[in-house]
Amino acid sequence: MRKWQIDKGLLLVIFFFLGLGLVQVYSSSYILAMDKYGDGLYIFKRQFAFSLLGVAAVLGGAYMPWEWVRKAAPFLWLLAALTLAATFVPELAIKAGGAQRWVKLPWGQRFEPGEMVKLFLPLLLASYLSRSDQHLSGGQWLVRLAFIGLPLALVLRQPDFGTFSICLSVSFLLLFTFGLRWRYIVGGLAVALPAFYFLVVNVPYRMARIHAFLDPWSDPAQKGFQVIQSMLAFSAGGVGGVGLGQGQGKLFFLPEAHTDFTLAVLGEEIGYVGFVLVLMLYGFIVFRGLQIAMRAGEVFSRAAALGITLIFGLSVFINVGVVLGFLPTKGLTLPFLSYGGSSLVMTCLGLGWLLNIDRQIKRTRPG
Repeated sequence: MRKWQIDKGLLLVIFFFLGLGLVQVYSSSYILAMDKYGDGLYIFKRQFAFSLLGVAAVLGGAYMPWEWVRKAAPFLWLLAALTLAATFVPELAIKAGGAQRWVKLPWGQRFEPGEMVKLFLPLLLASYLSRSDQHLSGGQWLVRLAFIGLPLALVLRQPDFGTFSICLSVSFLLLFTFGLRWRYIVGGLAVALPAFYFLVVNVPYRMARIHAFLDPWSDPAQKGFQVIQSMLAFSAGGVGGVGLGQGQGKLFFLPEAHTDFTLAVLGEEIGYVGFVLVLMLYGFIVFRGLQIAMRAGEVFSRAAALGITLIFGLSVFINVGVVLGFLPTKGLTLPFLSYGGSSLVMTCLGLGWLLNIDRQIKRTRPG
C-alpha cells in the first residue's frame, strides 16, 4: 500500500495555497465587496465555495483511474472547444471589459472556458505524441492541426491574448521536447513571430500597454496607472510588510486588487520576505511537476505532466512579471491567490492529475 500513497509534500503545498488564497481574497476584496454589494464577505464566500470544489478537484484528479483521462483526452478538448464557442452565443455569453470570455451558468454563476482550454490542451498533445501512428498523410495532419488550432483561434477572437500566448508557447515547448523536427520548428517560428508582431502593432490597446510597460510614467493616470500603483504597494511593504489586512493599495488605489494584481496587495502586507517565500512555494510545485514528468515511464503521462507543469509555471511567471513591471500588463490571474472559480478549479484538477501520475509511477516501479 505504500506505493499507492499520495505525494504528501505536494498535496500539503496545494492545501496551503488554498488556505492562503482564502485569506488573500478576504483581505483584498472586503472593502470592494462592502462598497459594491453591501456585504464585505460576498466575494470571500464565493471563493470559499470555489475552494471546496478545488479540494474535490484535487482529490478527484489524484484518485480517478488514469486510463480514463488518457482515453478521454480528445473528448475533453472537444468539450472545451464547444464551451468556448458558447462565448459567441449572445444568449449564453457574458461580456466584460471589451472581451467575451465567460458563459452563463445557473444561479448567477459564470465560467471561463479559456481555463479549460489551457488545462486540456496538454492532454490532447500528449495523446497525439503517445500514438504509434505518427506517419500520417498531409490531410490527416491538417485535420489534427485544425482540431487544435480552431479553438485557439476562438481564444484569440474573444480576445484573450494571454491564454492564446500560453497555449501556443506550451504547444511549441512540448513538441520541441518530444522530438519535433527542426524544419517544423523553423517554419513555425517564421510564421508565429511576424504574426505576434502584427497582433500587437495593429491593435492600439496592446501597443498602448507596450508603451506603458516601457515607460509607465508617460501615462500615469491611464495605461501606466496599474503598474505604478503595484510598484508603490510593493515599496510600501518593505522587507517585513505592513501586516495582513493592513495594506492601503486595495483601498481603491490598486485596480483589480483581488484578481490580476492581488500579488501586489500580498507583497505590501507580507513584505519582501513573505513574497519570496510564496514564490519559493510556487517554484516547489513547478519543480515537483518537472520531477514527475521526468520520472514518468510512458509518453502520455510524461507529456501530460510536463504540459500541466508548464501551464501552471507560465501563468505564475507572467502574473508575477506583470505586477513587478517586468512584463506588459495582461489580464491573467495568479493561480490560487486571485479570485475566480474557473481558474481555481482547473488549477486544482491539473495538479490533482500530477499527483495521479506520481501515484502511477510509485505503483509500477519497484522499491
